[in-house]
Amino acid sequence: MLVKDILNANSLSFSFEFFPPKTDKGWGSLFETISDLEPLKPAYVSVTYGAGGSTRDRTHDLVTKIEKDTGITVVSHLTCVGSSKDEIMDILKKYDEAGISNILALRGDAPEGTQKWEQHPDGFRHASELVAFIKKHFPHMGVGVAGFPEGHPETPNRLKEIDYLKAKVDEGADYIVTQLFFDNRDFYDFCERCDIAGINIPIVAGIMPIVTKSGMDRMAELAAGAKFPASLIRGVQRAESDEYVEKFGIHWATEQVRDLIDNKVKGIHFYTLNKSLQTLKIYESLGLKGSKQQ
Repeated sequence: MLVKDILNANSLSFSFEFFPPKTDKGWGSLFETISDLEPLKPAYVSVTYGAGGSTRDRTHDLVTKIEKDTGITVVSHLTCVGSSKDEIMDILKKYDEAGISNILALRGDAPEGTQKWEQHPDGFRHASELVAFIKKHFPHMGVGVAGFPEGHPETPNRLKEIDYLKAKVDEGADYIVTQLFFDNRDFYDFCERCDIAGINIPIVAGIMPIVTKSGMDRMAELAAGAKFPASLIRGVQRAESDEYVEKFGIHWATEQVRDLIDNKVKGIHFYTLNKSLQTLKIYESLGLKGSKQQ
């Protein structure tokens, strides 16, 4: 089933994101997580794609295994970086043959150790070009794109940022999944600016709880430009150990989700880091049913 159809058919949908493990032990742990979360009946799950296509094969293997073993609708990330148009065509053909019909089209980050993002000589520079390519050659596929409530780190001009997002929508994007954020006001402002720009496809809010102090530091590095409200920083610093950081982080994310639900958000996407505890705790605290239909 296409994600756009799921989002349009339900007033509220929940989804989870996983990444391909590097070890056999990691694969075992991930499928324990998927088993723990499966009773929550997610609307769909997504699988990330490493910088420069570094997890290309593992992403494909994980996507097809989830599709085959669970029956959950699965979305594969696909990036422009490090791939030619022919390579992207081959990847899409393999997904199509495997019955995978949902793609999250991304420009992608520069490979680790490189100074800046560089376009493949025979590839795409912008995610909007990737969206157009998918829609041209695989019009039956559903395509999601990324949104940045706190602003894209490489686009300080917030007006152009929305223009770039609108370009992806104009090329056929079906829905938007946002990067993580910690202040819902940023998300609501982002939605309003999308509305002003004529972007009227579903917008799914990305949520990831902070679970350790070092994790927050890494998040600040990886999600360049991420904004941490003073009250969030104060709460993390006040925690006596990472055990209490996790409790506080889950509480903060739970309140975000509660507020988003109260304000009729179309979907909530949990960045799980391949763990189930935090998501399960949020569901439990809010008394959410294990159902994509809310």
